[in-house]
Parts: sequence; structure tokens; C-alpha cells
Amino acid sequence: MAETLARDILARNLDSVIQRIEQARIAADEHRIVKLVVVSKYTTLENVRTLYELGQRAFGENQVQQLSERMHETDDLPLEWHMIGRLQKNKINKLIEAEPFLLQSLDSVELAEALDKRLEAKDRTMPCLLQINSAREASKTGASPEAALDVWDEIAERFPRIRLEGVMTIGAHTTDEATVRRSFETTRKIFDSLQSKGAKICSMGMSGDFELAILCGSNMVRIGSALFRT
Repeated sequence: MAETLARDILARNLDSVIQRIEQARIAADEHRIVKLVVVSKYTTLENVRTLYELGQRAFGENQVQQLSERMHETDDLPLEWHMIGRLQKNKINKLIEAEPFLLQSLDSVELAEALDKRLEAKDRTMPCLLQINSAREASKTGASPEAALDVWDEIAERFPRIRLEGVMTIGAHTTDEATVRRSFETTRKIFDSLQSKGAKICSMGMSGDFELAILCGSNMVRIGSALFRT
């Protein structure tokens, strides 16, 4: 069960994570800004509010239902909410109604088509990141590295209600650092190729690998468990 942590513990954990982000950022590129998105899936609403008081503004949820609930419960705060988990087509309407700051997990042309159709019906647009399966793992969704540029172009051309802002990936699920690094570098190269087409965000890195992701070019990290340790 999620635990509500004392303010001093959250402050210590947040300071530690920010310091680690800064060290990796400066080692990689001192001019790059790296944004922290707190993954609040396994924590309490009280912890979210405390992190806000400590200066954190961007939060992410893996499920549309919980995202919608959290957004409603914190509508008194100027928070930036991200949908970072897999989006099922039957949850599209609920996501549109929630109006998240960013959908990070647009993983296929098929999902883009369904999303664009619902957005048109509701006269809305949605900023999205194209998810790339850079580790080529069957357990993950996303465009293959080989198809990513074509998928981006097709979505940009066919679906005007979707505003592509960049790319997202999940690092390879392994303890072998070289393999994880390759998955991040693959996405970074795709991101570099897409910057001329408007890509601004390269979302890579979670609690176990965010420093490596930043060294490989990430400018947005999604961190949960490292912030909620006792």
C-alpha cells in the first residue's frame, strides 16, 4: 500500500534526484535543460501535494482512470499532468476529457488514427510524444527504430489534431548497461533526425537508468520509486 512520507524525507529524496539529474546533465551538456516528471502511480495524493510545495510541477500517471482522478483531486494546484502509460482505445474519450499536458505514449499509427477521430469530434487537439520500441522487446509497444521516421511523417501528415512534440522510449529491460545505452542512443538518433520537423522532447530514463539516459541525450526523465524511498 502506498505510504505518505514525511516532508523532510520527500525533500531529501527530491534534492538527491535533482542533484543526480544536474550532475548527469552537466557531464553531458551543460546547456541542455532536463525536465523531471514525477511518476505518482504508486504514491499518495498527500505526497503529490507535498512535492508541489517543494517546487515540483510535472507529474505522470500510467492509467487514464487514475490520471483523471488525480487531475480532479489537484485541480486547485497548477500542476502539469502527463499520461505515460499505454493508452487503450476504449479510454481515449476519458483521456481527452481530462486534457493532460502531454500524452507520452502514442505508440502506433492505428492509435493515432483513433485518437485523431475522437479529437476531431470534440474539437480538441492533443500534444503527444511518439513512443519508440528502441529495445525491440516484445513486451513493449511503440514504433520500431526502422519505421519511426515514417510513422512520425504519416501521423503528422494524416492527423492534424495530434501535435507531435517529440519522442519517448523505455530503456532495455536488462542489467547490461551497454544494451540499455544502445536503446537510448537509438532513440536519441531518431530524435536528432526529427528536430527539424518540430521534435523538442526526448523523454528517456526512469529511476534505475535516468543518469545514463541523460548522458545519451534525454531532456525529460520519468522518476517514481527513487523519490518515494524511506
